[in-house]
Amino acid sequence: MGTSDAPHRGMDIDGARRAKAELAGFLRETVAARPSAQAAAAGPLLALGLAPRPDGGYGVAVRYRLGVPTARMLARRAAAHAGDVVDVRRTGRIRAVPPTTPHAGPAREGHGTHRADGDAPRPRPPVVTAQAVGETGRVRPLRPGVSIAHVDVTAGTLGAFVRIDGVLHALSNYHVLAGSPGAREGDVVLQPGPADGGSAPEDQVGTLAAFVPLDAGTPARVDAAVALLTDDDVVLEYPAGRVTATSTVLGAETVEKIGRTTGTTRGRITAIELDDVVVGYGPGTGDVSFDGQVEVEGLGDGPFSRGGDSGSLVYLPETCAAVGLLFAGSETGGENGAGLTYVNPIDAVLEALDAALEG
Repeated sequence: MGTSDAPHRGMDIDGARRAKAELAGFLRETVAARPSAQAAAAGPLLALGLAPRPDGGYGVAVRYRLGVPTARMLARRAAAHAGDVVDVRRTGRIRAVPPTTPHAGPAREGHGTHRADGDAPRPRPPVVTAQAVGETGRVRPLRPGVSIAHVDVTAGTLGAFVRIDGVLHALSNYHVLAGSPGAREGDVVLQPGPADGGSAPEDQVGTLAAFVPLDAGTPARVDAAVALLTDDDVVLEYPAGRVTATSTVLGAETVEKIGRTTGTTRGRITAIELDDVVVGYGPGTGDVSFDGQVEVEGLGDGPFSRGGDSGSLVYLPETCAAVGLLFAGSETGGENGAGLTYVNPIDAVLEALDAALEG
């Protein structure tokens, strides 16, 4: 259904934003006019953003989830309405690494747990230690790319080091360093994460210091948290050099990350400014909708990320400028069928935490 190879010339970015807004209005009217679509629309059915074109222009990115018939119908309506300006892709179900904490209670009834395809929310588990190619062992001094997690969470990735009020912290995702609505500041953070054999007190490297809460009923912009470190002796140059600057991506850039599961991988930005990206967090949080996100697909035959890479810093390999914080992905979708990865813009992450990259 994709139209990225269509001969239609891409729009400039402002024109694409206007086309995205017009298409969003058309889809709202379509859902309102169809009772069956309204019944299925407990949450957003499509994600809309801007898709870079080979000619340097833009189209409208339309993304729909696997196994949601109403979403597929709306994607077809969008393609018929907008024609060559759209780039339609099936994403698969987008998930984050799950908490395995005893204080993560059941998802609240009727709040963020509805699935149009009849499935309960299923999180994206981290790849088992033996099958991960990244750093799953105990690493001192700390460096980006290693396994880390809240004491009651499985495992994610330490993305970068930041300073808040002049104090050094480790940056990762909320669902890696906090994991559930029951998490509290001062909770123990381990390296490696519990799924990779980390345990307290031997492997404690810090405590949960700040996070941006997630709620299934509220659109989110970032999945982010920081841990206050017990030791300031860290490695900043690994893997590609010191990352001290940020960059706003415009689409089609080659990016890189180093993660606990897949190690160092490269990908291409396939969409920016994606709204209504629905991510499954499993029981305790449910499905959360994100706005303003960046989409990446892996270069070559493999995925850009897999479960356990959440929290990785995504950067431009030529300049080492940070572009985002990896937080979710699908196991299918994309041109190579290996899945798509979703990234919070790094400036939004730093602003939400009142943090600055350590350089």
